[in-house]
Amino acid sequence: MTDTKRFEGYGILVTAAARGIGAAVARRFAAEGARVLATDVDGAEVARTAGALREQGLAVEASACDVADRRSVEAAVAHAVDAFGSLDVLVNSAANCTPDTPLLEDGTDEAWARDLDVTLTGAYRCCRAALPHLAASGRGAVVSIGSVNGLQDFGGHAYSAAKAGLGSLTRTLAGQAAARGVRVNLVVPGTVRTSAWEGRDDHLEALRPLYPLGRVGEPEDIAAAVAFLASRDAAWITGTSLVVDGGLTAVNTGFHQVTGERDGSQGD
Repeated sequence: MTDTKRFEGYGILVTAAARGIGAAVARRFAAEGARVLATDVDGAEVARTAGALREQGLAVEASACDVADRRSVEAAVAHAVDAFGSLDVLVNSAANCTPDTPLLEDGTDEAWARDLDVTLTGAYRCCRAALPHLAASGRGAVVSIGSVNGLQDFGGHAYSAAKAGLGSLTRTLAGQAAARGVRVNLVVPGTVRTSAWEGRDDHLEALRPLYPLGRVGEPEDIAAAVAFLASRDAAWITGTSLVVDGGLTAVNTGFHQVTGERDGSQGD
């Protein structure tokens, strides 16, 4: 963790902050001097997470927020503005991932809609509610959490489509929000060790050799990238997708493992 106080005086709202990436993002911002509103659909769990961070001397409040509900989102944004006096950064971390059915035609409209509603439309709702306040702050930034699923096929039809949509929303909103002084960017993680993998350490170990940097990600890896894009260090960056995946999508490690060669001739 850094001792830098890049976010002294900032008010920040993080969705899906009860655990995993969202919790790490809330911790990172607070450690750098921000006042953070950690929100989650699980109000009791996010309250416990915020309480644990306050015990470490960090300025973190908690609020239940369902990003699938417009009124809930608007209430969370109002809470942040009332508590902090301004809202400077919004981090969209909430997502829903329904396992695919064996065949696409076996899927339901309800499962498809739920993944898109939480993952993509939820981010839209949060941006819509937060943008006037981010613009008023004079240093506003939105950072959303995408996924390599939005870049390549790693399974999850609806989840992947929603994450790909976040990339498009990032670009279109960046173009519109720039005139209001708000930057909009996306962090694109690979496999990250979160509670979604609980009890499946063997799966994570099997994935490790596919990553050129030799390991899967940790929530803190993603939190560091989010903090960079939200900071003034990234003052001339907007509309970009920062891939944080240990080289997974840049290097065809599986191919090289099969061929045992790296001279580039295998594709001939």
